[in-house]
Amino acid sequence: MDADSPEQPFRQFIVKLHSRCNLSCHYCYVYHHVDQSWRDRPMIMSGRTTAALAARIGEHARAHGLEKIFVVLHGGEPLLAGPDRIAEVITAIRAAAPRTSVDVTLQTNGTLVDDRFVEVFRRHRVGVGVSVDGGREANDRHRRFADGRPSFALAVQGIDRMRAAGDVWTGLLCTVDLSNDPLQVYEDLLALGPPSLDLLLPLANWVHRPPGHDPATTPYADWLIRVFDRWFDAPVRETGIRLFESIISLLLGGPSDTEAVGLDSAAAITVETDGSLEVTDALKTTAPGLGALGMSVHRHSLDEAMRHPAVLATERTLVKLARGCRACPVVTVCGGGQYSHRFDPEGGFGYPSVYCRDLYRLITHVQARVAAKLALRG
Repeated sequence: MDADSPEQPFRQFIVKLHSRCNLSCHYCYVYHHVDQSWRDRPMIMSGRTTAALAARIGEHARAHGLEKIFVVLHGGEPLLAGPDRIAEVITAIRAAAPRTSVDVTLQTNGTLVDDRFVEVFRRHRVGVGVSVDGGREANDRHRRFADGRPSFALAVQGIDRMRAAGDVWTGLLCTVDLSNDPLQVYEDLLALGPPSLDLLLPLANWVHRPPGHDPATTPYADWLIRVFDRWFDAPVRETGIRLFESIISLLLGGPSDTEAVGLDSAAAITVETDGSLEVTDALKTTAPGLGALGMSVHRHSLDEAMRHPAVLATERTLVKLARGCRACPVVTVCGGGQYSHRFDPEGGFGYPSVYCRDLYRLITHVQARVAAKLALRG
C-alpha cells in the first residue's frame, strides 16, 4: 500500500435515505448533472438495507475502537422518507454501535418540516441543516419545485418550527451564485437567525466549469471577500461561517472543518438507497459512475471499502496534489481545494482546483486581515 495513503477508518457516513426530491433546483448535482444513477435506485432505503448498513457501521466502529462517529441523513430530500422511517434508521444505527457516540445530522430543503419531524429531531437528538440561498429573490432564482413554484416561504416556515423547538436547527447551507449580491444574501440569511452558515462554491470542475468562471479573474473570491469583510468587521460575531472559520483556523495552525480547504481528511463514505458505496457523491459532477466503488453493505465490509484504491486516492496529502500546488505558499491552507473540483478527463484529479485563483485570493486576503488584527492586539 502507498505510504502516503494510510488506511483511515470511516468516521462519517453520508446516508442517502431517499433518492428523490420534491424540489428541482437548477444546479442540483444529483438530478441535473452527468451521473444519472439515481434513476436506477430505489426511492427509499429499505429496512433490509438499513439493517445491513447498521450492522456494517457497528462492525467498523468496534474493529477500530471508534469513540464517536457522524451520520448524515441525506438525499434527494430525506424528509420524503417520513418521520417514522427516519427514527427507525437512527435507532438501528445507534443500537448496532452501543459503545460509540453517534452524532446524527440531517440536511434538508426545509419545505416539508412539520411538528411530526420536529418531534423526531428532538427525541433522537438530530441536528438539522437547511439549504437556503439567500432571501426570497436569491433563493427562488434556482431553488424551485419542478412545476416552477418557489420554495423560500415553505423553507422559512420549517426553520421557524425548528427554532421554536430549541436546539434542533443547526444552520444554513448556501450555494454561492454570482448573480446574487453577496451582502444582500448575507443580510437576508442573517435575518433568519442561523447558528451557523456554510457558504459553498458550486460543484464544478475543468470539464463542467462554474457559472461565470474565468481563469484570469477571481469572481468567486471577490464575492466571498465582500461577505468576509462584513462578517469579520462586525463588532459582535453574528454567526459562524464554516469556510471562513476553517481558513482562519488553518492559518493559525489548527484544523479545518470543511472539505473545501485544508489537508484534513473527512474519512467519509456515502451509502446509496440500495446500499451501494461511493467515495463522495460530489463525484457525480465529474463522469458517470466515477465515485462508485462497486461495493455494497450487503456484500462488503466497510474495512474492504476503506482499502479501495478510489478511497485511498481521496486522502488529502501533499504528494497527491499537482506539482504547482505543492510549491504554493498557501498549500497547507488551501489543501488543493475540494477533491471533485480538480477533475479533468485528461489527468484525472491531478490538476489544481478549478477555483485555484479564487482560493488563493480569498486565503491571502483573510491572511492579511487576520495578521493586521493580531498586530493591533500585539
